[in-house]
Amino acid sequence: MSGREHTVILGMGCFWSPDALFGQLQGVIRTRVGYAGGTAPNPVYRELGDHTEVVEVTFEPDMISIATIAELFWSRHNPVNINDYKGRQYQSLLMYDSEEQLHSMQDVLGTLEEQGKGRPDTEIVPRSVFYPAENRHQKYYLKRYPDAVRHLEALYPSEEALTDGTLAARLNGLAKGYTNLTRIVQEIEAWPVSMEERQKLIRLVRQIRW
Repeated sequence: MSGREHTVILGMGCFWSPDALFGQLQGVIRTRVGYAGGTAPNPVYRELGDHTEVVEVTFEPDMISIATIAELFWSRHNPVNINDYKGRQYQSLLMYDSEEQLHSMQDVLGTLEEQGKGRPDTEIVPRSVFYPAENRHQKYYLKRYPDAVRHLEALYPSEEALTDGTLAARLNGLAKGYTNLTRIVQEIEAWPVSMEERQKLIRLVRQIRW
């Protein structure tokens, strides 16, 4: 992928589904699940301390706007229902990287209020330290399909490469049911790589047994 890269961190309950939801979007480069928003050092799944489960979304703003991401964020979870559940683990949380992002988020909030939907009970704060979650939580739905993981091994030789892979993000969305193979193939056909590489990727995804 090419172009500028921006990042936003989103907490909207269990991080498995948001990872798949945002990972399937064109313009998103990579997603990682993890823990953020608290003060406890080195959190892990069984010992989160005061951190929240989040997904870190890296995207190209020329292809997908932070406003679009924020609109999807607020349309796909109910902050009131998850706040105070297990303390802060499932907190509705939005962490911005810049004042520009914050202003866009505030514009989306203003639109929600104008539509009579009220102001979501979401904590909106500057980005702080993001701690990646354990490998078993990364691309959770994709990893439920061993044939998909086997086919992707040549493309992603390590767990970290798989976690950060754009195609892995799309296929994780497919495994969850948020997208389909036709959309993924159509996107690959427009990727700024050689025709040989595009054909190789398309063959790979079409060989996977779901």
